Amino acid sequence: MKARNPRNRVILEPVLASASMRRLDAILRTVAEKEVTVTLVGETGSGKEVLARRVHELSARRGAPFVPINCAAIPESLFESELFGHEKGAFTGADSLMRGKVEAASGGTLFLDEIGDMPLQAQAKLLRFLESRRFMRVGGTAKVNVDVRLVCATLQPLEDLVKAGQFRADLYYRIQGVVLRVPPLRERPADLVPLIEQFLVERASKHGVKPPRFTRAAFAALRAHSWPGNVRELRNLVELMCLLRQAKVVRLHDLPLPIRGELRADPAPAEVLEVSLAEPLDDTIDKILRAAVELERGNRSRAARRLGVGLRTIQRRLGAQA
Repeated sequence: MKARNPRNRVILEPVLASASMRRLDAILRTVAEKEVTVTLVGETGSGKEVLARRVHELSARRGAPFVPINCAAIPESLFESELFGHEKGAFTGADSLMRGKVEAASGGTLFLDEIGDMPLQAQAKLLRFLESRRFMRVGGTAKVNVDVRLVCATLQPLEDLVKAGQFRADLYYRIQGVVLRVPPLRERPADLVPLIEQFLVERASKHGVKPPRFTRAAFAALRAHSWPGNVRELRNLVELMCLLRQAKVVRLHDLPLPIRGELRADPAPAEVLEVSLAEPLDDTIDKILRAAVELERGNRSRAARRLGVGLRTIQRRLGAQA
């Protein structure tokens, strides 16, 4: 859901049907206006970035940039450049000046996702920046002053990484402003249906299709599922159903095998939807389409009827040849 503040800016509002999320949101509202570092601890896909954006949008920095950086996705050799930028000629391939994420977030919020995966050398430079609010680009000699608010997220408790020598103790204590645990989706079942409704509207609108409806049996399977991929897994599932079952009914056998599990009523299509929603969604969709074509021995028309999608969808995604 979304609301607007007095400046007519959209404020991201997470689903707050569960008591645990309402308690968490109350704390976020309290700390958002403070210049304290917020560290969110929670499982992958639990919605930490949405909550980080909420801290930003409820703060006095809402009119400035919110810049996320996934520390787990950046090679160690490129980390310093990605964070602080580099000067032209700083290294082979540095053909021009590049401003880093810290500089891009000037006046706003820098979100360091999976900060526990940050290399130790980069941790030292981040600590130096947090203490002085000044840094030098790679290959530079001039110091750059930047004012940012830091919000962090981590999959595993940072104190465990400190004990293992994988995270600097001084940086750990520097970012221990407010530490909040984000509950996984399985611990907040009251949020499930509102999230499904929200994603149906968002994903159908994104793709220009009409959202499908879920049968009672399909909903029962969704409620029984443990959602190891959390909110991200649920969003990917809803998007998949919007694309494959647009304006139709999602039945139990339409759900991927790991979700329908023991509740499976129609085993016939099992081979088609035995996929992982942890994969990129486009890869998952294409895998389903190819499996359906294979089950129908190359007959794309029958594969389209099996999945309840248009033949054009298969032709467009898989090309002229299967």
